[in-house]
Amino acid sequence: MTFYLLFIFVLLALVSSLAIASDPSPLHNFCVATKKSQLLVNGLTCKDPDNVNPEDFFFAGLDKSGNRRNYPWSNMTIVNAHIIPGLHTLGISIARLDFAPNGGLNPPHTHPRATEVLAVMQGSLYVGFVTTAPNFKLVATILNKGDVFVFPEGLVHFQYNIGRTPAIAYAYLSSQNPDVVPVAKTVFGSNQPISDDVLENTFHLNMETVERLEDLFWSSN
Repeated sequence: MTFYLLFIFVLLALVSSLAIASDPSPLHNFCVATKKSQLLVNGLTCKDPDNVNPEDFFFAGLDKSGNRRNYPWSNMTIVNAHIIPGLHTLGISIARLDFAPNGGLNPPHTHPRATEVLAVMQGSLYVGFVTTAPNFKLVATILNKGDVFVFPEGLVHFQYNIGRTPAIAYAYLSSQNPDVVPVAKTVFGSNQPISDDVLENTFHLNMETVERLEDLFWSSN
């Protein structure tokens, strides 16, 4: 009986740990990242707490708009643990998104390690995400100044400026390094391209269209 109780306890603990799909809770008040060490602890190691300074927790620049002149006519200024070393182990990051008028786009993408909360500061955005199998339901709406929308972790989502003026939004992400996987660039612009036969049969496209898509310049976002 004792063995079975222990087995059940371990199983429940394992299931509980798998259900937590975000950055782990820190064991210290802070762990300011340093790149001087050759040892990697999930990417970054920590400075001696006695040697930290205000600059380790500071960034200036989210008041400045980014370049919106190139495809997809939007810009993302990300502030994560690589920008503010003091964010390391704290499980959060922030980004400013600037959209050009009449079509500025943050194309469909995912954040494999973070849920995103988007707050619109200026303009009007059409936003949405798509659920997973079996339904693949589109959950989308139009946001205006002061509106907030949530994109669940790992789901494909997008933002699109439907207004005639520039749009600005702030994104708050539940990871110090949420990463981004742009759908179009991943599929058609990978380093070492996916076989044309695979793409042709997957998307029901002719070979000419596949090759044209592969030749396009795919933006980093």
